[in-house]
Amino acid sequence: MEAMIGHMLSVFMGFFAIMNPIANTPVFLGLTAGESAASQRRIATRALLTSFLIILVFCAAGKLIFTLFGITLPAFRITGGILVALVGFHMLQGGGHSSVQHPVDTDAAAEDADDVAISPLALPILAGPGTIATAMNYASAGTVSEFLVTTGAFAILCLITWLFFVSGEKLVNFIGANGIKVITRLMGLILAVIGVQMVLEGAAGAITAYGL
Repeated sequence: MEAMIGHMLSVFMGFFAIMNPIANTPVFLGLTAGESAASQRRIATRALLTSFLIILVFCAAGKLIFTLFGITLPAFRITGGILVALVGFHMLQGGGHSSVQHPVDTDAAAEDADDVAISPLALPILAGPGTIATAMNYASAGTVSEFLVTTGAFAILCLITWLFFVSGEKLVNFIGANGIKVITRLMGLILAVIGVQMVLEGAAGAITAYGL
């Protein structure tokens, strides 16, 4: 039980680092500027439900995707690790999440609430390439327990992100712009380490599989 809890915590932290609800809260506020509190809650709910469904599909269909495209698990782990590490490196440089382009402008804020919730919030801000790669890597073992741990950890993160979004004004005012920058760089460092770990696991798998 302790091992399972520890594993779920590590999966949760991996998702937390790459989705970074703290850094994405100002993005959400910019995209929903001018909306009522009720409308902001509706947008947050729709965006996070869509993000969860996207990750759920990729976790469930990971093995099928590997089979259809002839992808091996070591190759995916190496490629996914490089992608995640690059995201982390970009965040360390102060550029923010590489799969988050932060398109905060008046035109986006004026779009229909449902459209904003799906794009750009759900895709690519919340369930971007890095998040998808991380989810597939964690669920790649194909066991029911790994699937439940991965989707369960992401579901908890979605709930926490929703809380951040609906209380966004208070959070940004409390932490401040400099605090968000520090947190973003810390998340970037964690992501870079996770990416390197994925590459090492992929390389070890390739050595074993191909007898190198």
